[in-house]
Amino acid sequence: MKLLTKKLWKKIKAWTKFILAIGCVFVFVVFYVFDVWSPIKREVNVVVPNGASVTRMANYLYKNNIIKSKELFYFSIRLNGGMIQAGEYDIPRGAGTWTIANMLTHGKIATTTVTIPEGYTVKQIKAMLMNIPYLVGEVDCQGPLPVCDLHDGDIFPDTYRIARGTSRLALLDLARNKMETIKKSFENARLPVPLKDWNEVLTLASIVQKETPRVKEMPIVASVYLNRLNTNMRLQADPTVVYVLTDGLGDMRGEPLLSGHLKIDSPYNTYKNNGLPPAPIANVGIDAIRSVIKPAHTKYLFFVADGRGGHRFSKDYESHQKNHNKWREIKKKQNE
Repeated sequence: MKLLTKKLWKKIKAWTKFILAIGCVFVFVVFYVFDVWSPIKREVNVVVPNGASVTRMANYLYKNNIIKSKELFYFSIRLNGGMIQAGEYDIPRGAGTWTIANMLTHGKIATTTVTIPEGYTVKQIKAMLMNIPYLVGEVDCQGPLPVCDLHDGDIFPDTYRIARGTSRLALLDLARNKMETIKKSFENARLPVPLKDWNEVLTLASIVQKETPRVKEMPIVASVYLNRLNTNMRLQADPTVVYVLTDGLGDMRGEPLLSGHLKIDSPYNTYKNNGLPPAPIANVGIDAIRSVIKPAHTKYLFFVADGRGGHRFSKDYESHQKNHNKWREIKKKQNE
């Protein structure tokens, strides 16, 4: 009886090993067929149109040698939920049927990033977006939607990760909504004298943004303009004149700003008018906004370029003239 039991146990162990081996082979074959067996030699781009059926996409993928079997594709789609999502997909080299089905059912669409630079005007941003080929549609629209009536200061410059094929208006609206969120985050902030509201914060921030690219310098530049406002001095900010001369573009495109330009008649010309311009002259980043809400505590009233990307600051006109003369010498050497 004991001998019989030992023989039976050996047979069971042998069959168990055999079944496990067969199982491993089966799993390997399934894995190979579903996710290794691939005709894709290099990355391919696949667009799933809105409303496209699984059958339509199976035919397309099979015809273009992206999948080996339509039946395997149907089965993989069913195991992944049964529905595919519209969008643009980058199918990687060597992707098997299972990987492709998983991407299409879970909407793992191709993405890209778009950076809206700080200090750009709405006109500059729209021109930039029109030159990005993986976006679609126009940048202007008619209607009651806020995105159809954008003004400088409405857009938050940032890097946005979006799906390829996103409409330009959708991206603009995304950036507009981001600025609305930023605005809410500062709604309880105590504003420095004499600023009264968010529009004035953004307006001054836009001037600061255009005057300096240096984050550490922004609170000092903001303090200069706030000191001028509080002493009833004109801001005399060159970017406000450039904004007028370029009809809101904000870029002289290599042309110099001349003394005669400072006489142009406009409420935005801070050489002719006291106080702030009526609205922002550019779209501003978070650092420029913070620099206005929490400016440096200085008595500076003047600043001029230092020739190294920054500025020299001064409390009185005499010191400012000396700094200005140094800047002229630097410019002269640069032009030699």
